[in-house]
Amino acid sequence: MAAPAALLIMGVSGSGKSTVGALLASELGWKFYDADDYHPEENRIKMGKGIPLTDQDRIPWLCNLHEILLRDVASGQHVVLACSALKKVYRDILIQGKDGALGKHDEQGKEGKLAQVTLLVVHLSGSFEVISERLLRRKGHFMPPELLQSQFDTLEPPSAPEKFIQISVDKTLSEIIAIIVKALK
Repeated sequence: MAAPAALLIMGVSGSGKSTVGALLASELGWKFYDADDYHPEENRIKMGKGIPLTDQDRIPWLCNLHEILLRDVASGQHVVLACSALKKVYRDILIQGKDGALGKHDEQGKEGKLAQVTLLVVHLSGSFEVISERLLRRKGHFMPPELLQSQFDTLEPPSAPEKFIQISVDKTLSEIIAIIVKALK
């Protein structure tokens, strides 16, 4: 496997994506993006009201994130993205853009090859109890704790052939970072 140009730190709200992603990017000297910063205002309003986002809400946001990853990777920049990316199709969009959403795959490898991002998925996983406890302690975030159950219901943990590692949120921050750095080597 070629070394990934980008790392996706995924998981439900409260799993530590932003904290892990920012620290990891700083340690690796990579660029960090928090996907939440790229939500359109209407998505933020919905979530703030406790209304779960639909695929229609998420797809344009994910396509935008794909473009950002593609641009940075094409310029030789390595990237860490913190993004919930709860469903496989969402991760496909991050890798392939909107063609990932349409399930289009170029089997022949023709000239029109899809512009893909080589992505290693890091799934921060934990129990509903542990993560809801973390969310209750968190201030100033637009995701109300009540939406957590909808995230667990939506979650499709990564599986082969996706390139991924799964790490328990019960580990310390430094243990989590060490596991990811080791996986990159």
